[in-house]
Amino acid sequence: MSDITAAPATSTGGIKLPGFGEIGAWMKRGDIALAVGVLTILVVLILPLPPMLLDIALAISIIFSVLILMTALFIHTPLEFSAFPTVLLIATMLRLALNLASTRLILSRGHEGTDAAGHVIEAFGNFVMSGNFVIGIIVFTILVIVNFVVITKGSGRIAEVAARFHLDAMPGKQMAIDADLSAGMIDEKEARRRRQVLEDEGGFFGAMDGASKFVRGDAIAGLLVVFINVIGGMIIGIAQQGLSFADAAQAYTILTVGDGLVTQVPALIVSTAAGLLVSKAGITGSADKALMKQLSGYPNALAMSGAVMVVMAFLPGIPMLPFLALGAGAGSLAFIVDKRTKVAAAGEAKKAAAEKKTADAADEPIGSALKMDDLKVELGYALLPLVNSPDGTDRLTEQIKALRRSLAAEMGFVMPAVRLLDNVQLDANAYLIRIKEVEAGSGKVWAGQYMVMDPAGGQVKLPGTHTTEPTFGLPATWIDGALKEEASMQGYTVVDAATVLSTHLTELLKTNMAELLSYGEVQKLLKELPKEQAELLKDLVPTLITVSGIQRVLQILLAERVSIRDLATILEGIADGVSVSRNPVTLAEHVRARLSRQLCAQHTTPGGYLPLIALSAKWEQAFAESMVGQGEDRQLAMQPSKLSEFIGLVREKFEAAAREGEAPVLVTSAGMRPYVRGIVERFRTQTPVLSQAEIHPRARLKTVGSI
Repeated sequence: MSDITAAPATSTGGIKLPGFGEIGAWMKRGDIALAVGVLTILVVLILPLPPMLLDIALAISIIFSVLILMTALFIHTPLEFSAFPTVLLIATMLRLALNLASTRLILSRGHEGTDAAGHVIEAFGNFVMSGNFVIGIIVFTILVIVNFVVITKGSGRIAEVAARFHLDAMPGKQMAIDADLSAGMIDEKEARRRRQVLEDEGGFFGAMDGASKFVRGDAIAGLLVVFINVIGGMIIGIAQQGLSFADAAQAYTILTVGDGLVTQVPALIVSTAAGLLVSKAGITGSADKALMKQLSGYPNALAMSGAVMVVMAFLPGIPMLPFLALGAGAGSLAFIVDKRTKVAAAGEAKKAAAEKKTADAADEPIGSALKMDDLKVELGYALLPLVNSPDGTDRLTEQIKALRRSLAAEMGFVMPAVRLLDNVQLDANAYLIRIKEVEAGSGKVWAGQYMVMDPAGGQVKLPGTHTTEPTFGLPATWIDGALKEEASMQGYTVVDAATVLSTHLTELLKTNMAELLSYGEVQKLLKELPKEQAELLKDLVPTLITVSGIQRVLQILLAERVSIRDLATILEGIADGVSVSRNPVTLAEHVRARLSRQLCAQHTTPGGYLPLIALSAKWEQAFAESMVGQGEDRQLAMQPSKLSEFIGLVREKFEAAAREGEAPVLVTSAGMRPYVRGIVERFRTQTPVLSQAEIHPRARLKTVGSI
């Protein structure tokens, strides 16, 4: 075996030449490829080109022109083809170089035949001229006129005006960008992008103004080259090659016209691309979509066009079939477009309405942030089954509805609606009750479990979660549903989670009922009065008292859990007291005297008697002596030691009565009742205080103690 080693690539005189791989790598670089292409064009201007290479180069010129036209058609904005001026210069140089190369071949070898300058020029010449060089010259002249006079001149004018207007508007656009940036509508990055686009547009339209001169010069050069080729070819053919005038004219005219057509057709294509590009300003999207959308956007125009075609079909001498076909096609297209436009308009209107509805729901006015929920219960995520239970029974919702009905019947006015919502910031089993957006109470319940309490107030002897009942603060235990029957058999009080929450809500509502009675609610109550009581209201409002004054009296009553359902009697009490005083507290005392039957019935025990603890004459005298001020400015100024002694006695007597199973009321004189109540409510909120004037004559009384 012998070892074979690869020889070095190629070397000449010790100098290593680049291999094909290295040349390929160079050509992959865009800048190198562009430089080689431009140099090749310049070389063609100097060196002769064989007919075969000329055919290939002419084919490249044609396809290059078509590529430019297609790109101009499919781009969405002119700035996407910002390299067009450079491409236009290269395409023009390529055509001029090929024109010069073909001229060299025509003049030097034209006497050999019509294929002297390659088969592409020969084919164009024979196809267009059809054997008659006059036809070829006329066709070429028309192409030059169309390119030079129509397309090139119009494109140049559009580019010139666009560049001028764009440069004039640039300062205003720049100021608009700065204003948007200063107003915070855009950020610095977007401002830089817009400035760059503005600069690019200015450079592009300025370059297009100059590039349009390339097309114009190309058309003039093509016309001169054809003239030179015909005259020069005739001279060379007749004087040097000995051809007859007819033979020289036939050979050199075919070659010259063919050469002119091969160069003018790409020039016409590129000119059309330039015209499309500069006239695209203000149109967004590819040319076909933009034009079809705008031309087909008016079905009436299509219908009128079809009608004109139909009328022309019946003119004498006009072929009927093509005009009728065009008219029918235009009419059908108008019908289809009109129907499609109406469907699209209906869809857009429906979509706009949906978007407007969504926007109105999403973009609520700032004033909506000022709205408050009078009553709101926020639930942890584990308590959501109380509202949306799997079995479809919303126990909590139903209990709240029943609570509102019960309070309306008991207290005399309809409570505001309770809003239930979840709050992920709460513990899973926690709830929060808000009144006028302020926290009024909270607690924890377990959905699916039961709260068990000992009626004697002791601790429950069952396994579970020991806690405190949120409403009254009694010891309680949460147990599973399996222990419910056992707890009932042991005499415990068993309630579910929804009942615990609704009970807590009920107590909070009764405690804060006065705050929930708004001016609007009072107006509703007054408007719903029967006709007889409405006459009394006319005598009172606004001559003797305002609606706000009535609202304040009702709130004072509700603060002590006195029902205002008997509104007619309350208004009568106000009418009696308003002649003496307009102070709401004094009026409330007059009303309470009128409601004596209701007050006594409210606190009467199932045994039919009213248990009471009377305030002794000693304490009545002590309260009377502690009053300072005159009239409506009277205030209680009792010594702190005396107050402490009084509070201690009240607690002692009421706790003793509770141990005996009684829930008595504290009875005092009418003049002292508001002040005694003001002290008692601070440490025994639910203890009722009645005056002697509020004890109904028919009430059965039972004195269980005295202070």
